[in-house]
Amino acid sequence: MRGKRLIGYGSDMRIVVVGASGNVGTALLRRLRQERDVEIVGVARRLPEPGAGEPYDGVRWHSCDIGLPSASDQLTEVFAGAGAVVHLAWQIQPSHDQEVLRRTNVGGSRAVVDAVLRAGVPALVYASSVGTYAPGPKNAPVSERWPTTGVAESSYSRDKAAVEEMLDGIERSHPALRLVRMRPGLIFQRAAGTEITRYFLGPLVPVRLLRFGRLPLVPANRRLRMQAVHADDVADAYARAVLGDARGAFNVAADPVLTPELVARHFHGWTVPVAAPVLRAAAALTWRARLQPIDAGWVELALNVPLMSSERAERELGWQPRVSAVDALKELFAGMAERAHTPSPPLSATPDLPGRTAALRDARLAGQGNPY
Repeated sequence: MRGKRLIGYGSDMRIVVVGASGNVGTALLRRLRQERDVEIVGVARRLPEPGAGEPYDGVRWHSCDIGLPSASDQLTEVFAGAGAVVHLAWQIQPSHDQEVLRRTNVGGSRAVVDAVLRAGVPALVYASSVGTYAPGPKNAPVSERWPTTGVAESSYSRDKAAVEEMLDGIERSHPALRLVRMRPGLIFQRAAGTEITRYFLGPLVPVRLLRFGRLPLVPANRRLRMQAVHADDVADAYARAVLGDARGAFNVAADPVLTPELVARHFHGWTVPVAAPVLRAAAALTWRARLQPIDAGWVELALNVPLMSSERAERELGWQPRVSAVDALKELFAGMAERAHTPSPPLSATPDLPGRTAALRDARLAGQGNPY
């Protein structure tokens, strides 16, 4: 029966969330705290301090760098007795050290899967992304059957596609494992404002101006059409996947599609037509100069990933977004302007982290430094 809840009467289901202190992890902790008979175990490289408050208190925490050679052994012990593992851990920065990123993202995902199999965990829910898809249409949504070979120019996309390919082999060799792949669009919430500014904009962009709810100029290109979803809605989709009996891949995105024209209208700005080569060159030049932390691969990703249909998630998970993509973006922009944060290390407001203005005094430039 679709949507069936797997928690037994009178017993707790132990759910391990790898990457529990980040943007989606924080939202998922909030969502799982609403469930009865659930024991939550959090795994992260850097843990929230004791007494950090909701939603981090009450979680049994374990520190683990999943990119290290010892990670599989450590995770196997943590996963013992779990009813499900949710794998959210993914490293986006430092973008100038691709070896570090691949070690965590691909090698670390391999360690998580190995530990799931060794510990005999019956279910794994993996955080994939729209970024795993091959270039596709911007005028009609695609289903989960669209090829997951990624966008070649984006290291983020290549790593996502590599993990999906690995999971294809796991599904064939271990059919008893209930494997779910969540493929959301851009994920926004107010509390991630400081983190997203650090990771994607850097210290030189005057995000405080967003407090007026205005974005004066919006670059426009016919292929800059993207989908977004609120972190709480993504967390609800994850919870439904964990606590139910679903298998396979699920697209997760809210309406409407974010176009330059729509964004300009809601933020009282004007669109400025920009050709794709100009967007690529601007990103590449400013990234190489360490002025901002993302390379041209992110422009390629934005221009090329397809629009997604969330029909399967709605039908099989009973999922519906409660926040529109526009409202999620407004909430994020407000969080960026107000430097919103949480006490967890990834979402913290620590002023000397890479990507913050104070870090420039110590020559900690955008896109460099680990941990970021």
